Amino acid sequence: MRIRTLTGSLAAVLALSSPLLWGGQAVAAPSAAPEQVSAARLLTYDASGSAEFRSAVDRGVAIWNESVDSVELRPVASGQRANIRVLADNGWPRALPGSLGSGTVYIGRQAVNQGYDTVRISAHELGHILGLPDRKPGPCSSLMSGSSAGTACTNRYPNAAERAEVEDNFAGALAGTSERTGRADASVPAPRAVLIRD
Repeated sequence: MRIRTLTGSLAAVLALSSPLLWGGQAVAAPSAAPEQVSAARLLTYDASGSAEFRSAVDRGVAIWNESVDSVELRPVASGQRANIRVLADNGWPRALPGSLGSGTVYIGRQAVNQGYDTVRISAHELGHILGLPDRKPGPCSSLMSGSSAGTACTNRYPNAAERAEVEDNFAGALAGTSERTGRADASVPAPRAVLIRD
């Protein structure tokens, strides 16, 4: 190993000094290929209609941003159209997904009034927008078990399987990303919108 290091170092010194010795131009040594890093798909959300649940929505978003690498949720810029709209209403919490990473989330007061955790509701419904189905009945350790885990369940985090599924969902979506713009390519087929009521 030491002989290879010395040989490699000697070759590098000779390569750099040879132009000085023989009057030629220095040529940079070839560098290793840069490590290819795939960027997270950026999704914007508009929680301006989430009323008293705004902080719960922001916390649900932060949980997903902490939990996965292939997608990042950010508040929409003023005057821009969001991928995800979050609204408060008096019904039961639900999501109306569009294509992967887009749709509308309703934080329903009915479940909140029954004692369900608002941040868990937010993270759960955002999970639907990220491509996750309900897992009912299910244990509290599963975010997507939703209301079937009961009002005592306050687990707000996706489990390892749920995180992996979102990573897989968006890794496939990134394959359909335009190299020039980094945005999702319109040629990637969008799934049909389906109302998911928890």
